[in-house]
Amino acid sequence: MKLELQGITKVFGPLVANDHIDLVVEPGEIHALLGENGAGKSTLMNVLYGLYQPDDGHILLDDKQVRFDGPGDAVAAGIGMVHQHFMLVPVFTVAESVVLGYEPTRTGGLINFEEARAKVKELSDRFGFDIDPDALIEDLPVGAQQRVEIIKALSRDAEVLILDEPTAVLTPQETDELITIMRQLKEAGTSIVFITHKLREVRAVADRITVIRRGKVVGEAEPTSTEKDLASLMVGRAVSLTTEKAPPQLGDATFNVKDLTVLDFAGKVAVDKISFDVHRGEILMIAGVQGNGQTELTEAILGLTKPLSGSIVLDGDELIGDTVKSRLHAGLGFIPEDRSTDGIIGSFSIAENLVLDMYDTEDFSRGLVMYPGKVLANAEKRKDEFDIRLTAVTDPISTLSGGNQQKVVVAREMSKDLRLLVASQPTRGVDVGSIEFLHKRIVEERDKGTPCVIVSTELDEVLNLADRIAVMYRGRIVGIVPGTTSRDVLGLMMAGVPLEEAQEQAAAHHTLMGDLDAEAEGGTAREQEGIQ
Repeated sequence: MKLELQGITKVFGPLVANDHIDLVVEPGEIHALLGENGAGKSTLMNVLYGLYQPDDGHILLDDKQVRFDGPGDAVAAGIGMVHQHFMLVPVFTVAESVVLGYEPTRTGGLINFEEARAKVKELSDRFGFDIDPDALIEDLPVGAQQRVEIIKALSRDAEVLILDEPTAVLTPQETDELITIMRQLKEAGTSIVFITHKLREVRAVADRITVIRRGKVVGEAEPTSTEKDLASLMVGRAVSLTTEKAPPQLGDATFNVKDLTVLDFAGKVAVDKISFDVHRGEILMIAGVQGNGQTELTEAILGLTKPLSGSIVLDGDELIGDTVKSRLHAGLGFIPEDRSTDGIIGSFSIAENLVLDMYDTEDFSRGLVMYPGKVLANAEKRKDEFDIRLTAVTDPISTLSGGNQQKVVVAREMSKDLRLLVASQPTRGVDVGSIEFLHKRIVEERDKGTPCVIVSTELDEVLNLADRIAVMYRGRIVGIVPGTTSRDVLGLMMAGVPLEEAQEQAAAHHTLMGDLDAEAEGGTAREQEGIQ
């Protein structure tokens, strides 16, 4: 089926999310829609899937104009969508999840579960998905749950499959499996729209690439394009994808976590007796698929969550029992994973947000009186120091882009005299240019001698920043390895494979992403030889 979008425009108040976008996806083609978070990719696909109505433009299938008043219309027309956040019921079986809303029935209206199981098994066998129709969704790993979502779309005769950021929760090995599945679907004649911001994956699987920036199509590219070229198209200027850093000058191990156990909001163990140390002048990256205890770990370090047992020691002082306020005032810098709920107050000014956790210190107040002049002067200084793009520091922070909001959070935390920096997903939802800047600032903080604990689910970020890497899986640390550890080994550890076994398996198998890394390194070496 040929898909064509003509002049699609979608407006939310003053925000133009999609601005006259044209897109053509040929039958049996993997067409990558590449762009930063917030570029308008998901909005465009939600228009295609009938979740939003376009304010202007048309959708054509096989050169015939169509209109979708809801997802049901899109499904009936042969459009399937696998959302970034899976739409599965944990306590249902695979078969029940696949036919939900489209249940086959027997005489009398009873659900025909045998037919549902047979449909799942037929699709699973055809594409090598290896999915048990009777397995409970909650018992399946994330990669298998994603295959269930694909089976659900295919069971409804999808000829065009939309994959929205499909690798966000996958290990590199699961990403490999997904790429293999995408190629099989392509060979079977399915058209795929692959939404992503990850450059390596686009180069590994796409037939064509359309780049969107700020709601507009800014260009098309071939999969043979370099990552730098693709990144430049995404951002609109040349950017560096790697952060230069000297070998760490390690001091004492001043931050110590020992036998720490933390429960989640449901009372289940989220952090299970983990221990690690961080030296002055070191970046310890915490790697792993989202949801393996990283959030609870950082919240326990800050004091938002009280651990069940264990200790957290900074410069010889036990932090458990101290308030959040006392930890922040004692030199703990904290960059939360969700800035909008935990890092900023949208209605407050930029200047006020820059002193949120230190407004009551002697630098900005005395008793109950805050000094507005000092707050504004601090904001003007941080604006220049951290390259925060704004109109006026008195404007509400909600008027800033996501990247500049993140810079405000980083500026606030790193302008203190830090004894420890803890950052959770520090570059989530920011553009490549801002990532480049934020990575540089984290490395500068490390070079001052500050111990840094950085949590990230982005393996590129982990490998770019790490001096050492602690891999978490189901609340435990699988292993702590050097920052030079291969992507293959880290991916296996992220799936719970012990270090030695991961090294053995990785030696016998390279992921597609690992092969692309090797190719890039070879290209760089050849360029350097040519220069010499």
